[in-house]
Formats: sequence, C-alpha cells, structure tokens
Amino acid sequence: MAVQVPLWHHYLQALRSRAASRAQEHQRAEDVVLTLLGRVHALDPRFLVDYSRDLEAFQFALRSSEGPLDVEVPLWVDAEALVIEEVGAAEAGGGLGCCRLGLPREAAGLECWKADDVFEASLEGSAECCGHIVPGKVLRVLKDRLVAAVVYCKHHHLISPGSLSVDSLREEQLGLSLRVSSGWRTLCFNVVPVVRKRLRVPTLEGARLVPGFPEGALRGIVRQKAALVPASAELWRVSTDYLLTRLLGALGSLRGHRLDSLSILDRVNHESWRDGGRSPGLTFGHLKTVLLWAATLFPVPEDWAELQGAVYRLLVVLLCCLATRNLPHFLHPERNLLQDAGLDLGALYQRVERFASQPEAALRIHATHLGRSPPPRVGSGLRALLQLPSSEPAYWATAYFDVLLDKFQAFNIQDEQRVSAMQSVFLKTKTLGAEDG
Repeated sequence: MAVQVPLWHHYLQALRSRAASRAQEHQRAEDVVLTLLGRVHALDPRFLVDYSRDLEAFQFALRSSEGPLDVEVPLWVDAEALVIEEVGAAEAGGGLGCCRLGLPREAAGLECWKADDVFEASLEGSAECCGHIVPGKVLRVLKDRLVAAVVYCKHHHLISPGSLSVDSLREEQLGLSLRVSSGWRTLCFNVVPVVRKRLRVPTLEGARLVPGFPEGALRGIVRQKAALVPASAELWRVSTDYLLTRLLGALGSLRGHRLDSLSILDRVNHESWRDGGRSPGLTFGHLKTVLLWAATLFPVPEDWAELQGAVYRLLVVLLCCLATRNLPHFLHPERNLLQDAGLDLGALYQRVERFASQPEAALRIHATHLGRSPPPRVGSGLRALLQLPSSEPAYWATAYFDVLLDKFQAFNIQDEQRVSAMQSVFLKTKTLGAEDG
C-alpha cells in the first residue's frame, strides 16, 4: 500500500496546480454576476446583493466538475414577521420542508410585498394572513430585472464585451440560469431568490453529539439563518446547502486530508465515472454528503492522516450507499438523495467498485505514471457485505465501516477498543454468510 502513496499525491498536486487559474476565472465571472445584481438592486430594492461569497469560492476551489454554481439573491423583507404555512407531503410532492410564505394582516413594513407582481391575495379569508409571496412571480420579476440589468451594464461598459448576453439568461423551474464567459471557460450560475429566516435544525442543535466536527464551529453554524428557496411556482422549501457548506468549511479547519479526498473523488467522478461530464452521474453535492457522513463515522485524526486512507474512507461510505441505493441527507437522514435522481445505480456501483479495487489506472495523469497495476484489493462477496445496512440499520456505524476498510487493506487504526469492535462485527458478518472468508 505504501508503494502507491506517491501516485495519490501526484494526482492531488496536479489538481492543486490548476487551482490558481480556476480561482481567477471564477472571480472574474462572479464579478460580472455581482455587477448585474447591483444594477438589479438599483432597479428594484426588493432584491438585495450578498457580497459575502467566501464560502462559494471555497467550495469552487474543491471542485473539478463543471456543475452550476448557486448565487442567492436575498429578498429585502422582515422574514421573522412572515408566517410559515407548512403544507402536507402530498401537496409538496415529497419536497423537504415545503411551505407558503404568508403576509400578516397587521404587520408593518411589508407593503412592497403586496404588489401584484409578487403577491397573491388569500381567497380563504384567513384571519392571520392577507395573502402570500409567490415564488413563481418573484422569479419572473427577477428575470425581468436581470434582463434590464444586462442591457444597462453592456451599454455603459460595466461588464466586458462578450462576457454574457441576454440570450444566456434562461428561466429554469426553480431558478434562473446565467452563463458567463471568463477567459476560455464558461461558468453557469444558478440565480435563486431566497428568504433567510431562523429555523430549527434538530440534527445540529445537539452539537456535542455530532462526532468528527469541531464543537465551537457547530455552535456557530446552528445560529445561522436557513434559506427558503422556490420549490415550485407556489411553494417555498428549506434549503440546507448553506449550512452543509459551512459544515464542510468546519472540516477544513481540522488537520488531515478530508477535503483533499473530496477533491480527488470529485475529479475521478468527473473524468472516469461520468466520462468527462458527458454522462449522468453523481454530483459534487452527493460527494460532499458522503464526506460529511465519513467525518462522523471516522471521527479521529488518525483516520485522515494519510491521503490514500482518507480517500478510502469516502469510498467505503459511497459504495455502501450505492449498494443499498440510499444516500441519507446529512441533516435530514430520512431523505434519500439517490431517490428519483434518475441514475443507473447498478452501473454506477460497478464503476466505483472497480476504481476502489484498482484505482491506479484512473490516477495516472501522464506517461511517467505508466506501469503495471497491483492486483485487485478486494475479492468476491463485497456487495453482499455492503448491503447489510439496508436490512439492519445498526450496521451504519464505525465498526462496520472499519470492516469495509479492512477489506480494502486501508484499516490502519491501532486503538485496541476500535480494533476489537471491528473484529466483532467481522465475525458477525461471517456468521451471517456475508463475508467471503
């Protein structure tokens, strides 16, 4: 195993060598978007500009994939005065935390949100609300303002010629897609109106109970406002993307290769598992969730001290999720992120298992890395072992995943209690016939 370590580091160094140029491209494209949003605010003060984009730049630096980049446009509204009207699962269509945003009859300072272009009066004569802020209407107004902003900024030479055009603005179902040229690369931004409001996040409120994360950082994240974003033309939903990115940043404050392992797998996913982005597959969001789970399942610094071992901690979690066809949302584990994703999970599992068993071919980036690959790290019986958590959720624990690490020759922990727990689960799986011996 130690002989192969330099190959992993060469791959990581290649990713890092591109980081500076990618950061400059991202900054140039983001400056264009912020210039447009500044003009949107001048046209319509109901739309604010969030210039605190450090988290987005941090996340972009970890990525190799070319997926859309979210840009939140906060609405100028007293969110604490709004009435959250939750809707049933049938009406929400399975969405997470779907609701309507009601305007109280007696609340002051909300008059601008009673305009016909964003408001719909309540027909039921509610005693509490006079009507609702409608996300579909808000999106249409935002698109109109963005079109006007593009025309104004181009006419007044506030953005570089050729950086974008009105035709690059597309209205998607839940946001506005804006393609911006930055040098030779074109970046796609997903512009989304948001209402920021303090909401309970039960998973994080017991911050001391979440292993693998710095406690102080968790307490700060709990105090952050959550974002309500469009879920449909009529409904809003709770978006946890900002909180998850903050959690990712908290992991970055710890020593070890947690974020490096995410960067490596995102690149392998883009190049190998998704054929250079030409095939559907896992997103950066999926892999980010895998890392967050891995951080809790492998909470000690020794788990992340060595690069190859860190990558395998993500791989065993990912393989288990693909085999069981269930990737739990980190903050809402009852929600399966692989459900309705439209992916061929069987074929995807085969690609990930092939990489985990013999990663060398995917890691070779130039001729100096050519050579014979070592034999596969794992034999038959792996998939049956990976499917155990689907029938017995108690297996979703460190000892079980340590057994998987041992199968891939990546278990390097010396702690006696943890070794004993791993061996106990190993013997249990042999008894159940899941271990191929």
